Amino acid sequence: MKREKKLWIVFALVMSISFTVLGYYGYEIYQQAPPVPKEIVTDSGKVVFSESEIKDGQNIWQSIGGQEVGSVWGHGAYVAPDWTADWLHREASFILDIYAQKDFNKKYEELDAEKQSALKIRLQKDVRTNRYNADTGILTISENRLAAIESLSEYYKGLFTNDPKFDKLRGDYAIPKNAITDVERMHKMNAFFFWATWATVTNRPDGDISYTHNWPSDELVGNTATTELLAWSGVSIILLILSVGILVFYHAKSGEEEEFPLPKEDPLIKQGKTKSMGLVTKYFWIVSLLMVLQMVFGIITAHYGVEGNGLYGIPIDKILPYAVTRTWHTQLAIFWIATAWLATGLYIAPAVSGKDPKFQCFGINFLFIALLIIVLGSMAGQWFGVMQKLNLVQNFWFGHQGYEYVDLGRFWQIFLLIGLFLWLALMIRPLLPVLKKKTEEKNLIILFLVSCTAIAMFYGAGLMWGRQTNLAIAEYWRWWVVHLWVEGFFEVFATVVIAFLFVRLGLLKTKTATLNVLFATIIFMSGGILGTFHHLYFSGTPTAIMALGATFSALEVVPLTLIGFEAYQNYKISKSTQWIADYKWPIYFMISVAFWNFLGAGIFGFIINPPIALYYVQGLNTTPLHGHTALFGVYGMLGIGLVLFVLRSLYRNVSWNNKLLKITFWSLNIGLFLMAILSLLPIGVWQAIESINHGMWYARSSELMQQPTMITLKWLRVIGDSIFGIGFITMAWFVFELTLKNKK
Repeated sequence: MKREKKLWIVFALVMSISFTVLGYYGYEIYQQAPPVPKEIVTDSGKVVFSESEIKDGQNIWQSIGGQEVGSVWGHGAYVAPDWTADWLHREASFILDIYAQKDFNKKYEELDAEKQSALKIRLQKDVRTNRYNADTGILTISENRLAAIESLSEYYKGLFTNDPKFDKLRGDYAIPKNAITDVERMHKMNAFFFWATWATVTNRPDGDISYTHNWPSDELVGNTATTELLAWSGVSIILLILSVGILVFYHAKSGEEEEFPLPKEDPLIKQGKTKSMGLVTKYFWIVSLLMVLQMVFGIITAHYGVEGNGLYGIPIDKILPYAVTRTWHTQLAIFWIATAWLATGLYIAPAVSGKDPKFQCFGINFLFIALLIIVLGSMAGQWFGVMQKLNLVQNFWFGHQGYEYVDLGRFWQIFLLIGLFLWLALMIRPLLPVLKKKTEEKNLIILFLVSCTAIAMFYGAGLMWGRQTNLAIAEYWRWWVVHLWVEGFFEVFATVVIAFLFVRLGLLKTKTATLNVLFATIIFMSGGILGTFHHLYFSGTPTAIMALGATFSALEVVPLTLIGFEAYQNYKISKSTQWIADYKWPIYFMISVAFWNFLGAGIFGFIINPPIALYYVQGLNTTPLHGHTALFGVYGMLGIGLVLFVLRSLYRNVSWNNKLLKITFWSLNIGLFLMAILSLLPIGVWQAIESINHGMWYARSSELMQQPTMITLKWLRVIGDSIFGIGFITMAWFVFELTLKNKK
């Protein structure tokens, strides 16, 4: 059996087995998610909250930005607290003071260690005992918990409305006055906060750990690291070392690729250009504009960390609150990177066949207009939602869904999904005639189309939750989009595209490229699909999720261990022939992708992947450290590299402004590195230490995050951000200068 056929069989097995397991445990999440009670009542029978109030409260939290205003269960933004950790510690402290006053007529902090320990045991018996009745749907709580709820409800009401005594704290948390404008809405959001917190501390019916696996850490209520956390962390590290050894052995055994004569001139010079291929230029204009916009909103968002109610004294939070700027910053990153990749596909498909199918140009222009409508429409809807100008149903459909990276309203999600299927059709039509010819490139083209199909289909996972879906279930499907769609199938698409470009340049043999891409895809997907579970350790999921997530997320790091070889190979390519110098900067961006894959996705990713590590750092600045260096460092740099490859092919006889590209390349890479090393990393490490010593509530508290040294570390981002911003501006300048000066 040919090696190529064997790899296709292995690829099919990996995909089918992985998605079967992913689907099975998705079913388990549906069955074991923290229940939403029909009513929450006290021992005396007083109704505290109803099911509809909890569900509406979740929608109200989403409407103000949801995961863009602090976090719940550790997922979300980082300036405001994690509301579940915050509520949990405040509730525990309040009840302990009730006990202390009643038994000793003192505050809890004034008692000796022996008395404190006795009261903590009493508290843990109260809050950890699961008193939810599955038959009646009633959750019963103690009178002490009711007193805590009433006190905390007033606290959060003052914080989210306009109580003057919370002005400083609102500034620390970057929450504008009257983020919630209605008292009834505030009551319902408190209902949701209580339910989400109840799930973090109440033991599952069949065990002695909470629904969120004892996250967040807080010794007052007995939320401490479990044996499973430690055991599966060890398994993940051992598996990583073993798999790395196997991969290195396989790579060494395979040996160097055979040498073959390289073309004496650029093969793409002789390649014809269809009309539709030239139309992708305007997509790159949009990429450039969105990059600059993302940078602007990133600057504002970062500044909210040191001045939570404005920008250098200008009270812009009244018009552009933190929830809006952060939403736009993260969403625009997805939009411009995806646009760059999709436009590359629109260029490659007709380049292979050499001609445009009927209506190809119309389709590309129509898709371009649709893209503009989706970007502008979703951004406007999110602003209206956060500013509380929509009701809950309108907000779900047209406003802000409150889930990070998939914040856009359901209407815009559907619109985007339709656009992706239109893009898929524009990919398939030019390539069908080539497939029928059964050329040597057939398998590479099939892989290309498989990745395109997956990109279109898997965004549909974002439609699998409804307006009032249980948060644990919504998180499961959200990570299908964020991990599988963004990090999974776009990765496969990129791998195929890069291989295809090198084949077209005559730098790789078609068979070699096909085998390499198939092997890389198998290795990546072996860990990548089930590695999705590492995002769900503490999101109300069964314990088995932790075992699978820890095991397979370790495998995601394995291919990155050979990234230095990939970088070296790309560097050799850049020096291989004289004409390849024209492709210096696109190839250099591929080299930077290899570097950030190793550092951002590999090192910074793995330090938060093992369960015991994530238990203490989920929701801290170690997450944006990984997010910035992996999302932009890998996918952003790759998007820019693909744009430059296409522009080099479109403008073949045009001299490039290499000074601009040199500034772009080094500014982006140096700026991103300094942003990570000078600010995000030290803040994240400091928070992690405090989380281990005191608990998650303190690691995200105003008390810690507003310390002078911490503020200095936040300001140090200015150095990296400024250098980084120069790269964005020069990249946009280069694109517009090249395309507008050379319209012919």
